[in-house]
Amino acid sequence: MTGGEAAAVGEPAVVVHYRLHAEFAVGPPWLRRILGARAGLELDAAGLRVRFGPWLVETPLGNLAGAEATGPYRAFRVFGVRLSLADRGLTFGTTTQGGVCLRFREPVRGIDPWGLLSHPGLTVTVSEPELVAEAINRIVAES
Repeated sequence: MTGGEAAAVGEPAVVVHYRLHAEFAVGPPWLRRILGARAGLELDAAGLRVRFGPWLVETPLGNLAGAEATGPYRAFRVFGVRLSLADRGLTFGTTTQGGVCLRFREPVRGIDPWGLLSHPGLTVTVSEPELVAEAINRIVAES
C-alpha cells in the first residue's frame, strides 16, 4: 500500500491514505484466466475502478455513498455479470461466500459499453469485503 493524495480541484477534499487493491475471490484457474490479470477493485486518490474481465466501472471518490459487506449469496444469483431488474444494481460475482455492496450518489456506467444503463450500486465478490467496505465508508465520512 502506498500513500494517496488529495482529490482534484472541484472534488470534495478527501484524502486517501492508502492505495487499495482487492482481488476477486475466485477458485478455479480457468476463471482467473477469463477475468485477466487486471481484474479486481482499486481505490486510490484517482477514484474507484472495478474491472471484471472486459467490464469496467469507475467513479470519482466524491460519488461514493457507502458500502457494506454482504453475503453469503445463492449460486444462481452471483456468478458472472448480473443486472438486477428491480433496482438496476450490477453484480460482478465469483463466489457465494460474500462480497461488498457499493452505493453511489449518482448512478454509474457499467454493464453496457454505450452507457445506456446506469447503476446506483455495484456488488463485487472481492476476497477482502470487510476491508473494502471500511475503506469506502471512511472516505464517505471524511467528505
